[in-house]
Amino acid sequence: MTLTPDATLRQVMEVIDSGARQIALVTDAEGVLIATVTDGDVRRGLLRGLTLEAPVSEVMHRNPTTLLKGASAASAQRLMRERGLSHIPVVDPEGRLVALALRDGMTGVEPRSTRVILMAGGLGMRLRPLTETVPKPMIPVGDKPLLERIVTRFQDQGFSRFTLSLNYLGHVIRDHFGDGSQLGVEIDYVEETQRMGTGGALSLLDSRPDEPFVVMNGDILTTTSFGAMMDFHAETGSAVTICAREFNMQVPYGVLNTDGTTLVSMEEKPVHKHLVNAGIYALSPVAFDHIKDGEPLDMPDLIERVKDAGHKVSVFPVREYWMDIGRLEDLDRARSEYETVFGK
Repeated sequence: MTLTPDATLRQVMEVIDSGARQIALVTDAEGVLIATVTDGDVRRGLLRGLTLEAPVSEVMHRNPTTLLKGASAASAQRLMRERGLSHIPVVDPEGRLVALALRDGMTGVEPRSTRVILMAGGLGMRLRPLTETVPKPMIPVGDKPLLERIVTRFQDQGFSRFTLSLNYLGHVIRDHFGDGSQLGVEIDYVEETQRMGTGGALSLLDSRPDEPFVVMNGDILTTTSFGAMMDFHAETGSAVTICAREFNMQVPYGVLNTDGTTLVSMEEKPVHKHLVNAGIYALSPVAFDHIKDGEPLDMPDLIERVKDAGHKVSVFPVREYWMDIGRLEDLDRARSEYETVFGK
């Protein structure tokens, strides 16, 4: 959990990913606490254009909140609740790190009340003939359907409340999952009678969520931390947070940069980097102010409405494994990589 000041962002990520706390602590050679680094700090650094070899000093939070060794458990819990923290480093009178206090004694994965809405109504045209009798989210990856893999991935991170949005062959999904009790989760359903789009499908919910919630396409396999995404969403005070994936395109030729007919510079096969929509979102209840009952609405259009209304829309970079299973070659790759990435 601890790092030295000369650590790189790559090393920070390895430390954070190896634990369940979403935090790394930076200390000097004598063990004196210098700073803290959270998963969100790293992602914000990557959005600023930092590379994985950048030093931790570029993103770390100096002068963090600390507790003095010997403080009571009650005072520690009170301070964490007051400041909205999940953990506080404990130091001795010389500032040396001695422990990490955790909110309410949490161990491992913290249960979350967050609702997860999975869009599982797509036709899967590009996966035919596999989807002629089976909806795309129910295509097997290993020995389980893709959608079950997604649900259990969320469950492993403390999420237990799911709403599945159905359309094409929705009864197959209902028959498999039921109310979710066999998986140890709660599942309910909304069903489209026409193509509604992701934003429009939200208008079919039986009630407006009273806290931020997750929306995700039902054809994505990823190891991203959904809890870190929701924490990021809360920290930034956003109405919508869009998960983004880096996508690189290489021009297969030498590119000439000119001023009129004069050559300014030459670039041999340059690579252009873009952030693309990863199909995973965190939304606050205010988003429902911009959804009309029964109106077909794609998610980009909903996000534009929210943004135009003056609400904050943030971007959360997905640095972990991510695969959109939209084509047969994507499915083949996901099947070949699954055990290596996710374990058996």
